[in-house]
Amino acid sequence: MSLLFATERQVAITAVRRACGLTSTVFKKLIRNETLTKGDKSPVTVGDFSAQAVVNTILARAFPDDRIVGEEDAKDLRGDSLEATALRNRIVDLAVENLAGELDLGEMEEWGLGPKHTHTPEQLLDAIDRGTYSGGSTGRMWALDPIDGTKGFLRGEQYAVCLALIVDAKVQLGVIGCPNLSQDASKPDGPKGCMFVAVREQGAEQMSLSGANPAPVKIPTFSNGELNMLESVEAAHSSHSFNDRVSQLLNITRSPTRMDSQAKYCALSRGDGGIYLRLPATSGYIEKIWDHAPGSLLVEEAGGVVTDVHGLPLNFGLGRELGENHGVVAAGENVHGKVLAAVNQALGDGKPKV
Repeated sequence: MSLLFATERQVAITAVRRACGLTSTVFKKLIRNETLTKGDKSPVTVGDFSAQAVVNTILARAFPDDRIVGEEDAKDLRGDSLEATALRNRIVDLAVENLAGELDLGEMEEWGLGPKHTHTPEQLLDAIDRGTYSGGSTGRMWALDPIDGTKGFLRGEQYAVCLALIVDAKVQLGVIGCPNLSQDASKPDGPKGCMFVAVREQGAEQMSLSGANPAPVKIPTFSNGELNMLESVEAAHSSHSFNDRVSQLLNITRSPTRMDSQAKYCALSRGDGGIYLRLPATSGYIEKIWDHAPGSLLVEEAGGVVTDVHGLPLNFGLGRELGENHGVVAAGENVHGKVLAAVNQALGDGKPKV
């Protein structure tokens, strides 16, 4: 393996693996074993903050000069109210327990890991706040989504821990952990829990969450009859009716595969589906960079193409959002062109407008 980004790769794998373990613990303790009221997002809040604390602690120890673009900040955790104190204590306890776990293969004590380290509440809140960088077109920065796919997480279905290294506006490394994704799509009742890793110009691979059984992933060459659409479970996230129109134009007869989070990028990279479209159903919505940075590189390194609806590459150098891009079109190299043409024909027919 090339030495380029080798240390960053191992740090990112470690951070995502630890965060996946933590979020799985949150699900078992706070969702499976507790009665939630309708719309209760508190377990997601706990999982988001504690996972971001863990990942950012590791990144700060390994690469202290790197910036981080994260989804959360710790402002609401620093208050003295009973609610803030209870939430902060729960987050700190989870993060401390996770970081103190015995070193696994490839992990280093100097990254703040292992039972010899102590982490104060203030240090962990500061680690969360390292994710407030506003982004930009130069330098090194990490983009983190500690729980991508909130509703999938709450249902015990698909969600992902997503981390990418962006250098001078170009994604160089992406790691996505999917605790509930089947390791083999043809065996949905088989072992679950996968990690997908991509380094620019070094290919893409899938492994178990423990790092075992790494294997390259490659998007197969699909014929039209084999294509199917990967799309969000929630119609509010991406227009199902628009995707149906594109499927009609492409003569796709197979039902779409619906799942939350960047697990869709992972499924595309190994051939579980042939196309991933995301055209937000909400007018004026702008995508965040952490929702697409690792997944887009994964698909590209697996032999696919990722653009917006105008055929432009995604621009990760504009800040925290993909401000110049409209929608996302991801597919294998052999079909991306005709998918893009169908998307633009469907846009010409009516909604959604971009």
